[in-house]
Parts: sequence; structure tokens; C-alpha cells
Amino acid sequence: MSFEIIPSGEACGASVRGVDLTKPLPEEVIENIRAAWLVHHVLAFPDQAMSDDDLERFTLYFGPFGDDPFIAPVEGRDHIIAVKRKAHETSPVFAETWHTDWSFQETPPAGTCLFAITIPPVGGDTLFTNQHLALEKMPVDLRRRLEGKKAVHSARLAYAPDGAYGDGDVAARSMTITPSDDARVERQHPLIRKHPETGQEGVFGCVGYVTAIAEMDPLESMALLGELYAWQTREEFRYRHKWEQNMLVMWDNRSVLHMATRGYDGHARLLHRTTIGERG
Repeated sequence: MSFEIIPSGEACGASVRGVDLTKPLPEEVIENIRAAWLVHHVLAFPDQAMSDDDLERFTLYFGPFGDDPFIAPVEGRDHIIAVKRKAHETSPVFAETWHTDWSFQETPPAGTCLFAITIPPVGGDTLFTNQHLALEKMPVDLRRRLEGKKAVHSARLAYAPDGAYGDGDVAARSMTITPSDDARVERQHPLIRKHPETGQEGVFGCVGYVTAIAEMDPLESMALLGELYAWQTREEFRYRHKWEQNMLVMWDNRSVLHMATRGYDGHARLLHRTTIGERG
């Protein structure tokens, strides 16, 4: 089975055509997809009429299921969550800030798969920013100030009861979010780290889940994080993804940040998501 990889022409991202994800894939095809994923960081597979079984099978080609905290799975599934918004929902758009999924976990996930079921005719693009490229192009002085430092990651600003998706938010939201005090747990990861598969260095994490720099004065920490945020999200490091119905997108959380965008008021949106855990 041969397939075509079409680079986006932007800072990352590629489309994959000529492969049918509704059927089991040969090992050689899986390894070729993985190789393309590690190069392009974001892969889009258009025209895939996938079931939830297909989505789970595809996810497991690339690692075990990751743990998805604070969001209940869809009925009948343990590892699929629904990213959804009703046509006239008024709550803030989910995930409309730069982040890498679940970076606050002890072992953050390798990747994410997102399958498009209902896509609005306008808006709803997903933005990605290449954190290997951001580090490669980073000013020497900024990199020097980040080297050897660890970031403090926590979900408290989002999923604690008093967070953005906390007790005051859930009633107005169609997604099944379950706020918890468990979100206050803190874990540390290097700000600059090597990709576990390629060895390529990149920036890991972003303000939001990153609440501080360890062992640093709080005001100096926030100033440095603000400077880093402004750099790592620059337009030159970005890829803007436009969705189509029956499209699967997989991205590497170790390589990119991503964020949702709005612009589809009055239209419903539904995607099913799985998380790819790190391979042992």
C-alpha cells in the first residue's frame, strides 16, 4: 500500500492521501506514517469515514491509550472524549489558548488524534506552532536563560473547581468536563528537552499549564515565561489547519503547541478525540 504525503508549506503539517483508515493497516504502512508524523508533527487524513472502533484501532498503532483526566468519555467508550459545541452555546470556546495536551501529567502523552464528525461551514480552525523550530530560531540570550530550567506544570487554572472550566462553567457547556481538586497537583518538566524518539530539542510547554519556573523568583519567572510565550507562538512557527468532515488529524504533543479558534457562532461542531500515550 503506497500513499502520498503533501507538506502544508507552513512551519509544520502535512496531508496524507491514499490510505484507508477504516481498515487494518500493514505494519510497513504504520511505520511509514509514524516516520512522516515525526517529520511533520501534524498529519491530516481527509476523507476517512471512521467509526469509533476505527479511531481506537488507529490510535493503538502508535502507542497505548493515554489518560484523559477531567473530561468524561463518550458513552460506551473508555478512551474517546467528545470535543463538542452546540450551535447556540455561549460558553467560551474550549481550548482557545496555546497548550500541549496534558503536560501536567508525570508522563505527558506522545500525541493526540482528533476525528471530525460535524464541522461548521466557517471558522473553527486549529492552530499549531512548531516548538523545534521555535528553539532553533530562538535568540541566543533567551535560550541561555531557559537552559537547565524546569517548568512547573499544573491543571489548576483550567480544571480546578475555581478554574476556567470549573464549577462556574460546566452548566453552560455541552462538553462533559469534571472539575477536581486533583487539578492542583504540580509536576516539573524541563523547559528545553529532547524528543524521546528523534532526539531533536524543542521547547516543552506553555503558559496556562505552566504556572511558574522552578526555583525562580515569581515575578522574574512570569516575566521570562511571558517573553518565551511571545516567542514560541510567533506567526513564522505556525500552521493553520482547516477542518473537513471525516478528517482525522494526529499531532505530536512533544513537538507542537496547538489552540482552537472560534468564528462559527450559530453552528454545531463535534469531534471525537483519543490520546496516544508514550510507548514503554
